[in-house]
Amino acid sequence: MEKLVIKGPTPLRGEVSISGAKNAAVAILPATLLINGICTIENLPNVSDVKQFCEILKFFGAKITWNNEHEITIDTRNISKTSELEITRTFRASYYLIGALLGRCGKVQVGLPGGCKIGARPIDLHIKGFEALGASVEVSQGNISARAKKLEGTSIYLDIASVGATINIMLASVLAEGTTIIDNAAKEPHIVDVANFLNTMGADIRGAGTDVIKINGVKELKREGTYSIVPDQIEAGTFMLAAVASRGDLLIKNCITKHLESIIAKVVEIGGIVESNGDKLRVYCKKRPNRANIKTLPYPGFPTDLQAQMGVVLSIAKGTSIINESIFESRFQYTEELNKMGAKITSQGKSAVFDGVEELIAAPVCVPDLRAGAALIIAGTIAKGTTEIYHLEHIDRGYEHIEEKFKKIGANIERIKI
Repeated sequence: MEKLVIKGPTPLRGEVSISGAKNAAVAILPATLLINGICTIENLPNVSDVKQFCEILKFFGAKITWNNEHEITIDTRNISKTSELEITRTFRASYYLIGALLGRCGKVQVGLPGGCKIGARPIDLHIKGFEALGASVEVSQGNISARAKKLEGTSIYLDIASVGATINIMLASVLAEGTTIIDNAAKEPHIVDVANFLNTMGADIRGAGTDVIKINGVKELKREGTYSIVPDQIEAGTFMLAAVASRGDLLIKNCITKHLESIIAKVVEIGGIVESNGDKLRVYCKKRPNRANIKTLPYPGFPTDLQAQMGVVLSIAKGTSIINESIFESRFQYTEELNKMGAKITSQGKSAVFDGVEELIAAPVCVPDLRAGAALIIAGTIAKGTTEIYHLEHIDRGYEHIEEKFKKIGANIERIKI
């Protein structure tokens, strides 16, 4: 086991460079299974979810070469298996294997996906899409299997604009016969990134980033190509909120400001100052944050994956704030940890009330999920005293060298083996 030890309070100042998007990477990696060839993926975030997915791809027969810390070459010419139960249960994005292998091989069996315990995350819309394309799907004893003699394009309406279902149906449709239309599709940036990757490899996907995506099936994808993953909007938003919470001054490099518009708007509302310059953002704050009301929404709304980080800011804001969580029902577990640090937060169901306090006081805390982990690091940097953070495996799933990045911008933070 390991823990993070943070001594605060410290205003964060300096420059931080944003890594490739974790949510895009864990969808693009299984998408490589649709290619009967070799491709190179650049700007890959060096996080545990990516490393674990690479091991899964190896199990199915892919050959992976790490060219450097952020670039791999994947040879998927000899996919030898279409079934794996145990390793695929360990994290959420493993369900993308279903769409990819169904499209490539016509059959697949994997364990039902795991991931952070932030609420119900059903895959019924994924199944609905696969069945509409002509697959037979069975869920039994914690496993899901799908099989199809031939996938045929069709029109699919998603009852909810699900990111996972949108990507999974898109993967299954790339090599299907005819045209597939996904109506009420999700619009998140990593959906666009997956579509751009597949189009680079010869797919014909149109409309990604809108609520209607059209996939014209192709017979095969290119046998060779290179693609660079989009910067991580959630990591960028995390450091934006860290700058405001600590009354710091950060230059955030390698980000796409278009993806951050809802976050920028809220940062300005709570008293931060944002200066945009191409692929860079300067974010600084000289005073205690203002109160605000937040409602998480699908993109382009305020991201659920930044809700906990914003919660830290609102815990020290002037006045009373409210966060309404419209995506997941169990995403306020971190508030119990912040209350250990002197915050005054009352949460019930999908809402939480934040009565802002002037300062947080250091305490030992445990990370309940990935994004809450980043939030607790921010809390540690602004709290008075020495904070110890446990269960770092959640943080390592989605943030690359996070303590090193915080250290470079002034945080007094160390990772210690227990």
